[in-house]
Amino acid sequence: MPPAAEAVYVEDSEHGTVRDEPGGDARRRFAGLRAPAAAALLTAVLLCLATRLSRTYPFGPVTRNIVDLGQQYLPFHAYWRAFLLGETHGDAFLNWNSGFGANFLGDIGTYLSSPFDLLVVFFPADRVELALYVVTAAKITAAAAAMALLLLRLRPGPWPVAAVLGTAYALSGWTFNYGATVPMWLDGLVAFPLLCLVGEWARTGRRPVLGPLVVALAWIANFYTAYMATLGAAVVLVVRLLTAEETATARQRLTGALRAARGVLIGIGLAAPLVVVVFLATKVADPTPETVFAPAPWTDVLARFLPATASVASPALFIGTPALALALTLPFNRAVAPRVRVGLTAAVVLVTLSLQWEPTHLLWHAGASPNGIPYRQTFVLCGLLLIAAWFSVARGVPRPAALLAGLALLGALAWAARGSVDIDRWTFPAFGAAALLALIAVVLASVGDRRDHARVLPDSTGDGPSTARVLPDSAGIRRSTARVLPDSGGDGPSTARVLPDSAGIRLSTARALPVLAVVLLVAAQAGEVAVTGKRIEEQQRSKVSWSPRVGPWHASAAAEVARADAWPRHRTDPGEVPGGNDVLLVGGQGADYYSSLTSDVTSRTLASLGFGYYAKGRHPVSLDNLVADALFSIGTRLRSEPTEPVRQDAAPRATVTATTTPVPPLVTVRPPGRPATHPGDSAFARQERLLGADVYELPVPRRTGRTLTARCPAGSQVWFWAPEYKGTATLAGERPVDFDGKPPSVRAPMQALGAVPASGEVRIELGPEGKPRLPREPVGCLVRARLDSAVRQLTATGATRVRAGGHTVTAELPPGSRGVAVLAAPRISGWRCAAGDAEPRPARAYEGLVAVPLDGRASSVSCSFRPPGMKLGGAIGAAALLALAATGLLHRRRSRR
Repeated sequence: MPPAAEAVYVEDSEHGTVRDEPGGDARRRFAGLRAPAAAALLTAVLLCLATRLSRTYPFGPVTRNIVDLGQQYLPFHAYWRAFLLGETHGDAFLNWNSGFGANFLGDIGTYLSSPFDLLVVFFPADRVELALYVVTAAKITAAAAAMALLLLRLRPGPWPVAAVLGTAYALSGWTFNYGATVPMWLDGLVAFPLLCLVGEWARTGRRPVLGPLVVALAWIANFYTAYMATLGAAVVLVVRLLTAEETATARQRLTGALRAARGVLIGIGLAAPLVVVVFLATKVADPTPETVFAPAPWTDVLARFLPATASVASPALFIGTPALALALTLPFNRAVAPRVRVGLTAAVVLVTLSLQWEPTHLLWHAGASPNGIPYRQTFVLCGLLLIAAWFSVARGVPRPAALLAGLALLGALAWAARGSVDIDRWTFPAFGAAALLALIAVVLASVGDRRDHARVLPDSTGDGPSTARVLPDSAGIRRSTARVLPDSGGDGPSTARVLPDSAGIRLSTARALPVLAVVLLVAAQAGEVAVTGKRIEEQQRSKVSWSPRVGPWHASAAAEVARADAWPRHRTDPGEVPGGNDVLLVGGQGADYYSSLTSDVTSRTLASLGFGYYAKGRHPVSLDNLVADALFSIGTRLRSEPTEPVRQDAAPRATVTATTTPVPPLVTVRPPGRPATHPGDSAFARQERLLGADVYELPVPRRTGRTLTARCPAGSQVWFWAPEYKGTATLAGERPVDFDGKPPSVRAPMQALGAVPASGEVRIELGPEGKPRLPREPVGCLVRARLDSAVRQLTATGATRVRAGGHTVTAELPPGSRGVAVLAAPRISGWRCAAGDAEPRPARAYEGLVAVPLDGRASSVSCSFRPPGMKLGGAIGAAALLALAATGLLHRRRSRR
């Protein structure tokens, strides 16, 4: 009988494969792409399937624009597309559309700086919802690919399992419950595995230039979640430094940590030109009420590991029952080195506890407890759990004892969570089905694994036992079943001779069992993911606020705005359009603006003038008031009348009309001294002081129960200002008008109730809802003739010509103008102005608006806006670039030596 042919196999630590070394270069290059590509494909399919099952756009008629997705991200991406295509009046510094002028570079760094957001330019303007869905899906699939790649770099193993675990990470409960509706956070989901990979490079002294560039990209894409991802990657690096190499010295571990710190600092420095601008913008943003962290009940925390659970008050920890079961086997898996088991288990436990302790909660959120979702960092824990699962399964199916212990923990977790309010009717059926499929897959894999078991040399790294299995080849399945014996050729522990299996197992049998196990694992994970995604989307739509899909209403408004736009001669306000940030979605220039960076100056100034807001002041809305139109040079105003009720499952329709009225120019002049107008702090008095004319009658109404009575000039228009009132107000003989005040989150705008009758008697009936809380002067009667006179005066003394660039305004004034030139824009940080040829200085404020003093000698004024922090950020970025260059040169010299 001829001797068996001898082949030399080596373990590829880079890609997690065992293969023939000669001629394997092409296969090695391809092998690294299999798991990431499979993870991305599987993730994309499951995400679309979950969307289809929930009947959500673009695979169904129902809107997915819940809360901030419809009010912030959709409008911002619509504006981003227009900006990139050169269709906006503003530039990267200033957004002229929103809030009467807003810091756009700060918004870019907060919402739009991810490379994925550039995809919006490939979609037409009326398909911005589809563009945003594609951007969201691209980020999620990229996160899956990045995690699969990381797992194989951390430890060799079967690439199909790595792909499934990568999908589990990308389609976790955090993604469905938080990330999918707050797309900017998804950049942190992508960043975590990439930053862990940077940590591996630093630990092994590789890629000192690419590492900081990856860090910079992560922080530019979204520095908020990149900060959390950086903390999580630091945890993983510490575990790796302490466990990856048993023979490493303390000096070597310290050197690796220092290399990682250097890379992170350089990377953050490279991102500083944008990050510093965003950071300083947050310092002057409208402050939200202080939030005191209250940890979620542990029953709810445990429930969130299970499928089909949704809540913003507890951490979304679902990663799939198969993946969770594997993670729970790690502490008991004796096939994994003790130091690895202890290190990873301790990291998972400590990070879990850190979610519930206020000091560490504040650390995760950069020192400020966030409003809304308090567990935004949960994606890091999901990633750690999947790393633990991978280390437990990478060298083969865990032993029966470890499996039983892990399943016991899983059962105890499910039993303890049974009373949680977050449990859905789909939770335990989905959990049970996935657990059954996963158990069958484990049994099949164990049978196949026993056939591949062999005796090898002791693991030189200390990560494994003295016995191991031969890993799958490039197809993911062994080409033949064999026994591995120590190499007598003296090549060392990295090589072995593969001999034909004496049992004579057929090739088809060897392939069938592991393939079937992988199929069942995918089915278990996919089924739970689809059910979880479906139920979370359905629960969110039923519990939180939503905006309808973009449709004919928006198209009609956009067409009217385009037809009437006359910037900078005057503004065009689109009025109320379903959703929020209307001017970003349909065009125009108005007050409507919803951003985390809405300036405190903008919010306070507009609120003091009678404008309303949502989101605790960060979402000012349009005010349909003639005096406000005159103050902010709104010459054309759109008004919409819905033709049918606004529904979740249909695009909205409305009749849109445009009205044009004479208004002063964008830059006006107030003469020296203060005008004699009504005193006090009511919105009516403040409007008059800014206008410079007395245009309201402000009666002192008599209140009897829920009835207000007063007297005003016949024919004047009655305005009711009650920012904290929730209910209806009805002027005798007119229709009820709704007010929606809900302090501190919602402030109701002033609204017109109707015309004063010939008798001059004003009688207002308040609705029966609650106890009305009214200001001291809730009623103002606008005399139109006085307003017309004030408008003519401001027009006559205002700018004769106004030119507006991307972030500049230049106005020519009548000769000899004295007093104060006022630009109809809130005086946010970053404005600098000059009269005539004078040196630009920080702009002054006139009742909250941009102001330039005039002494009668200048015949023009000019103002420009530059986001605060650009100089500081640029200097830090330049220093970081020099440090990166120096690092690259030093590494190159050492490599040559």
